[in-house]
Amino acid sequence: MNILIMEVVMKRLFVWIVLAISMVGAQAQTLVVSAATSLTNAFTEVGALFETQNPGIAIRFNFAASGTLLQQISQGAPADVLATADANSMNRAQNAKLIEVTTRINFVENQLVLITPARSNLHLTSLDDLNKSHINRIALGNPNNVPAGLYAKKILESSQLWQRLAPKLIMAQNVRQATLYVSQNEVDAGFVFLTDANAAGKAVKVAFVVNTPDTIAYPVARVTGSTQPEIAQNFIDFLKSDAAQSIFTRHGFRSVTQ
Repeated sequence: MNILIMEVVMKRLFVWIVLAISMVGAQAQTLVVSAATSLTNAFTEVGALFETQNPGIAIRFNFAASGTLLQQISQGAPADVLATADANSMNRAQNAKLIEVTTRINFVENQLVLITPARSNLHLTSLDDLNKSHINRIALGNPNNVPAGLYAKKILESSQLWQRLAPKLIMAQNVRQATLYVSQNEVDAGFVFLTDANAAGKAVKVAFVVNTPDTIAYPVARVTGSTQPEIAQNFIDFLKSDAAQSIFTRHGFRSVTQ
């Protein structure tokens, strides 16, 4: 008899636990953050820390090329926060009234680098080296959608190399894909952000840092019509906190120039 009573009690306890978990899940507030692909590793870690410090809030990330994110939001895709890898993309979002201008800030900076496969014997020290006959394939993100690719295009144009290198250029959908092409030895070199090179680890080598005329700053803003405006603002503020900035630094980002 005691065993039967115990079984009944355990079943009822199990039901109560399931109901309690369901209620907690139902009360959780979800924040949708659309962010540039190059933020994937750092934002995933920052998001986890934000959730820990804010019980009951769950962050759902949508990572893609900055231009793709703008297209998605303009077509009605849900988003509370937008973080892009360049000012130009955020300017377009601002002009299209996709963001709340007063919430816009720059929160980190990055660097453009040229990378080669880890097993490569190439010794590249300047952009002019890309014009040599033994360099056949160069990866970069599509400049129409990918900030890293647009930065690379502008640099090559100013160096009178864009047209000359055009037959060698392999366009990627985002900066991570460009990095993957290099890491898998499918191309001789590639233009990516330093943080993406760091994320690839020992699979790639950084040949040199590409000096860009403009600082590569990452802006973030609350999306117009956000269903979680207060939480969205809290997340944006959190990105500037010492805890978040420490994570960004570890992934290769730099603090915003004052």
